[in-house]
Amino acid sequence: MLLMLTLAAPLRASDAPYVPTPMSVVDAMLEMANVGPQDYLIDLGSGDGRIPLRAATRFGARGFGVEIEPHLVRDANAAARKQGVADRVRFEARDLFDTDVSGATVLTTYLFQSLNLRLRPYLLAKLKPGTRVVTHEFHFGSWQPDRRITVHAPDKPYGDPNSEVMLWIVPADFSGVWRASLPGEPERELRLMQRFQILNGTLGTQQLAEGRVNGSTLRLSPAGDARIFTGMLDGDTIRGEVRRAGAAPQAWHAQRIQRGRMDIDAGSELPFKSGVPAGESR
Repeated sequence: MLLMLTLAAPLRASDAPYVPTPMSVVDAMLEMANVGPQDYLIDLGSGDGRIPLRAATRFGARGFGVEIEPHLVRDANAAARKQGVADRVRFEARDLFDTDVSGATVLTTYLFQSLNLRLRPYLLAKLKPGTRVVTHEFHFGSWQPDRRITVHAPDKPYGDPNSEVMLWIVPADFSGVWRASLPGEPERELRLMQRFQILNGTLGTQQLAEGRVNGSTLRLSPAGDARIFTGMLDGDTIRGEVRRAGAAPQAWHAQRIQRGRMDIDAGSELPFKSGVPAGESR
């Protein structure tokens, strides 16, 4: 209900004024997402269409742009025809909060912070695990990016000639209680609590020192333990490998016996930590 109420407020043009993304930033966004011919990119707030058009003409992807200003949509569709990619890219004038994003493999935005925070629960609910989300300048609050870079953009229409580009990989939900089968050991209970892509919890009586989700894959390590566990989620089953320095990897698996719920609570919003993870320049 909260999600429906949050997204119900209609978008006004003043909520997302058109400011063109410099082409150096467009290329950086698409390269960061590793866009290719297999991808379907959705751009929320597509303006003149430059991000989906570039994804199609340079990287061979299919694209869909959503823009609230009809004249920009007309221009973008005309550009798609002119550039010979109208069979792979289209644009519609519609509210971005009334857009089905579930088919995207890549989603891009250049929206104000307030809009990103309104979008965040919707994107995490609708996008498939592993979907790449890339933003220009504005982030998703306490959902920390998996990678960020600084891009030199001398044609940027405002501020200093540098832009932040950030990438998120939509995480699967590993939270809950699991029965873990480990090599050479009796079954142990694995309890996982997840906030966005970060995992905490216990393996038997051991606290987890490190846990992280990337798409449908997890990586975790118990405190005081040299082992590193990796695994892929398939429904309520994890299958993967456990590695220890100097030893061959061994298989492990776990079965979920009680579902949890990934914490994406906007009510416990934390400030964005601009230094995590370390950025790069280009």
